Amino acid sequence: MHRFLSISSKSTFLRNRKQLHLPFTCPISCATPNGHSCFHYLNQKSASLGSRIGLHRLFSSGYFPNRFNLREHERDGNGFLRLKGLVGEVRSFSSEADRESIEYDVVIVGAGPAGLSAAIRFKQLCQEKNADFSVCVVEKGAEVGAHIISGNVFEPRALNELLPQWKQEEAPINVPVSSDKFWFLTKDRAISLPCPFNNKGNYVISLSQLVRWMGVKAEELGVEIYPGFAASEILYDAENKVIGIGTNDMGIAKDGSKKENFQRGVALKGRITLLAEGCRGSLSQKMMKKYKLRENVQAQHQTYALGIKEVWEIDENKHKPGAVLHTLGWPLDSKTYGGSFVYHMQDRQISIGLVVALNYHNPFLNPYEEFQKLKHHPSIRPLLEGGTVLQYGARTLNEGGFQSVPYPVFPGGAIIGCSAGFLNVPKIKGTHTAMKSGMLAAETTFGVLHEGSNMEAYWDALRDSWVWEELHKARNYRPAFEYGLFPGLAISALEHYVLKGKSPFTLKHGKPDHEATNVARLHSPIQYPKPDGILSFDVPTSLHSGT
Repeated sequence: MHRFLSISSKSTFLRNRKQLHLPFTCPISCATPNGHSCFHYLNQKSASLGSRIGLHRLFSSGYFPNRFNLREHERDGNGFLRLKGLVGEVRSFSSEADRESIEYDVVIVGAGPAGLSAAIRFKQLCQEKNADFSVCVVEKGAEVGAHIISGNVFEPRALNELLPQWKQEEAPINVPVSSDKFWFLTKDRAISLPCPFNNKGNYVISLSQLVRWMGVKAEELGVEIYPGFAASEILYDAENKVIGIGTNDMGIAKDGSKKENFQRGVALKGRITLLAEGCRGSLSQKMMKKYKLRENVQAQHQTYALGIKEVWEIDENKHKPGAVLHTLGWPLDSKTYGGSFVYHMQDRQISIGLVVALNYHNPFLNPYEEFQKLKHHPSIRPLLEGGTVLQYGARTLNEGGFQSVPYPVFPGGAIIGCSAGFLNVPKIKGTHTAMKSGMLAAETTFGVLHEGSNMEAYWDALRDSWVWEELHKARNYRPAFEYGLFPGLAISALEHYVLKGKSPFTLKHGKPDHEATNVARLHSPIQYPKPDGILSFDVPTSLHSGT
């Protein structure tokens, strides 16, 4: 593999190959009937389209094999140009009345673990069955992995199924869990508790690095990935069936008016559309509401949490690669569900964070400030002293689990990964379940396109999988804490150690998060300590450090 450099990775359309350092070892064959290059042809058809959908790059990851041949193009019966090449096949390229349109067999929204797993599995099936279907993945981040924020203890179960040779293929999974501790924190003490987690065989990883590696694997199989373009709308046909997505318009002024450089978003049409947007994805939420997907299976409302984390570089003498720590208790009160984590990665780096459920009662509670307090705990502070914070980030998590999974199929597609909500709360893991859901959706999608089966089979496959088994066993853990910290610990211990997930009842979630927060007059403002600029920081400082 070789790295290539582009003069512009954002807005400059690739009009000639002089923009790239290309270590080609064989000539490129990519010409239209009039002798122009395909890039030139697309540029003549629409100067804006190439820059908007990523034709300025060959691979979103920045890598490409050092030997390849671009197959010749052809035109289909409608006169559309069909581009066949290393990175798959664009089924058709056309210009509609108000926007450009490209057609694929499968359109996937989101290049996270679920979306890339779906793309990889689908292309694997294409190879196995000698079928030629095109796949496009659109990603709002500037590059694959840019919006992946997770201090992650990774369970490789799904990856073992998807890419069994991941170790030989140098996946960035190098730090096995070496120790596993569980503390209950008071303001001044750390009380060690029996660890309910079983992380033997798991790894401490950077999920963003893993996703970038998966992006390379997807592109090697022929998946086309277009980072930097958010899917802003769902496209429907006359029968109200989903037929793809539209990317966001560009050149919009603050007042909503169109500027001189206005460009209409591109329509990416697919026979099947898979939504892998992550927690509370905007398009997924629209699908759930429009097609009443929760009501279809009597699923409860989703519950959410906010996770805040920093990556630190610490003193080598304090660093223990693979060490894992989880805590409950302080700085949160006994009515607020949440906890912290410290994961020792490689290269003297640790990931430290706090997760706070968003159904907290006190409207003056500030999860960010609670995290700053955590770092000053007597058992946490010594680890960070003398270190340097490298990154800051935050993301939401869906914690509803088994009770909150909606019917994931809609006309023309399906919802996968954290958009549907497959987090295993007691494990504090959702990557492996998200990946598996994407793989199952890909297998169903292939059956629809290749064999004429129904997309509804995804729901059946999901319920017959180990994902469903995991979520069912873990279903009572999160709602147990609706009764408070200590009753929740007692119920969850009973579930984990005695009943082992086989209890004859299923607890329900409490109020939706926004209804659980009380009015301000029932609480007093919380006085948070001023950040010292060494261990704790104000919001602008953290935002400046980036994610």
